[in-house]
Amino acid sequence: MSHQFDLFDDGRNEILSSPDYGVFRDRLVSSGCMRCPLSEGRTHIVVDRGNPEARLMFIGEGPGENEDREGLAFVGRAGKLMDALMAEIGLDTNRDSLIVNVVKCRPPQNRAPREEEAGECLPYLKKQIELVRPRLIALLGATALKYIVPRREVSSMEQAVGKIFKCPEYPGVDFMVLYHPAYLLYDPRKKRVMMEHLELLKSLLLEKGITA
Repeated sequence: MSHQFDLFDDGRNEILSSPDYGVFRDRLVSSGCMRCPLSEGRTHIVVDRGNPEARLMFIGEGPGENEDREGLAFVGRAGKLMDALMAEIGLDTNRDSLIVNVVKCRPPQNRAPREEEAGECLPYLKKQIELVRPRLIALLGATALKYIVPRREVSSMEQAVGKIFKCPEYPGVDFMVLYHPAYLLYDPRKKRVMMEHLELLKSLLLEKGITA
């Protein structure tokens, strides 16, 4: 898996050559990355929330206002809903998963990250996947699907969610697309479907012996 090393950016190369996740996280947080315009409005570089030893990874879109302020992923309303939904299937988000985002700095007005912004952050996300070695990656929403599995064409989120599939770029990893919890805040009717998909996710984890 290529991490797009840059002959002229020693700081970025140092992050991407990190030997373990703790070192990677510390280097990225303290890097002062200015590679895209999102850096201009951020308070914190938001790397993750949860357990890097977990074999389940959630990938969202980008930090929101609360995440930018606290420096942690998914701590706003959507994150609290995600925690509650996980608890309903007997899982603790902080213990049983690691939550990351496509971009590490907050987009203005919480808009979706632009292609050039996501492109600058994707090497960091791919390094996270390499170091964590998840067995199951749940993509939260269309943005995560678009940038992590760009060749998987879907006509709608309704068609994509709840499906388990593999991606040649990430051998040994099962993928599942889920509704982003922020979407459920706007359309609570989708919560029932989301719970069905989370139950399927839990069954897959049990089948793989990843969690009790």
